[in-house]
Amino acid sequence: MLIADPPPPVHQRAVGELRLAVKRNDQETVLDTLRQAGCLKARFPRRLVPGWFDAVMLNTGGGVAGGDRLDVAIDLAAGTRATIAAQAAERFYRVLSMDQPARVRTHLTVARGACLEWLPQETILFDRSALDRSLAIDLAADASFLGVETLVFGRTAMGEAVRQGHLRDRIRIRRDGALVLNDAIRLDGPVHDLLARPSIANAARSLATLVFVAPDAAACVDAVRGALADAEAGVSAWNGLLVARVLGPDGAAVRRSVAAALAVLRGSRPLPRVWLC
Repeated sequence: MLIADPPPPVHQRAVGELRLAVKRNDQETVLDTLRQAGCLKARFPRRLVPGWFDAVMLNTGGGVAGGDRLDVAIDLAAGTRATIAAQAAERFYRVLSMDQPARVRTHLTVARGACLEWLPQETILFDRSALDRSLAIDLAADASFLGVETLVFGRTAMGEAVRQGHLRDRIRIRRDGALVLNDAIRLDGPVHDLLARPSIANAARSLATLVFVAPDAAACVDAVRGALADAEAGVSAWNGLLVARVLGPDGAAVRRSVAAALAVLRGSRPLPRVWLC
């Protein structure tokens, strides 16, 4: 009697969906709609600055594994102002041989006269992790956007390194329907060795991309360069768009540099409290 081989194990995977929209109510920005499903949630701390709406995203899954799917959509109505942060750094763990990469999709829509700050904390990649992530931003012609994405390739304080991995990370910004930025990072295979190349990261273990879209973005170049003077960084601006890239030996060093640049672009407003925990 032949006994069939057991089917391969099916691992439980996390699926999360967050849909958040805000609207204008007199001089304040208030919540309009909220949908939370699976492991993605949003919390709304007491606002720090009048007129600004604050939201904090969290993943109750405790990290992201291969095959997980996370979808986020943020919609700002005309004249609103909002800061979206994350409760903590997001960790992407080693994938199993039968797993697909973790998939993260984020779509931000900012209507006329609105201002959105996208300030998640670091993305920490573990050895043999696999991530396919995209951030799409659609802006009205006069809308403003400030965002940062930081990648950390292993926690140096823990002696970690990403020897092997898979990364697809894309940022696309459209203003009034026209594509103004298409930034893509692709790393496959021996990530640690690739990062060591001078033409890629010159052995940096963390990198951040900061984007500021506003009519006066070019006027901020010198101030941002000054804030990043002690960092391995570059800053450029064109056509109402400022982009800065920061490299560092670890996530803590890059965070200090990013915080200095954000202080220039955000004025006297404090960073979200979760950044200070």
